[in-house]
Amino acid sequence: MNIKASVLDTRESFSDSSKRCQPSAMTWDVFWQRFGGAFEHAPDLAKIFYDQGLTECHDSAEGLHEGFCQVLRNASTEKRLQILNEPPDLAGKLLRASQLSADSMKEQNSAGLTSLSEREFDRFMELNQRYRARFGFPFIMAVKDRDKTEILTAFEIRVNNSLEREIEVASHWVERIILLRLQDLFKEG
Repeated sequence: MNIKASVLDTRESFSDSSKRCQPSAMTWDVFWQRFGGAFEHAPDLAKIFYDQGLTECHDSAEGLHEGFCQVLRNASTEKRLQILNEPPDLAGKLLRASQLSADSMKEQNSAGLTSLSEREFDRFMELNQRYRARFGFPFIMAVKDRDKTEILTAFEIRVNNSLEREIEVASHWVERIILLRLQDLFKEG
């Protein structure tokens, strides 16, 4: 009996529900369907990460996060800036038009950004415009478990950062958002 073939047959016979919690046993298509939302702005980097070979150490939110972030950190400056440019403005027009991804909508709703007064909305719009004009990408922050006051305070402080500092801070928040989304996906499955 070929043990290697037997192990492969066993891996392939997992049901879809068992594969959800074991990324190392997933095909690319199943992996992307299950975890693509966490990497929504970097599918090409997710594919590079996947193609490097997932192991059992990647069978947790934290393991997937660490592996993906290594690929992200090793990406070109141009690619990292492209990723920073992808997210929507916080409390922006896309939110008002309900044109965000389900994850972004849920996160912004949890922070109270879907129920801003006109004055608050105008303040967010002003800060969004100032921030984009200064840095060339949108303000990025993991808003889950935060409220609009915390977000506005961070916005007002960060709009005065240097470009180099803000790339560093925004990149940190991209990584944090990915971790939080992966943790949610593992809880679901």
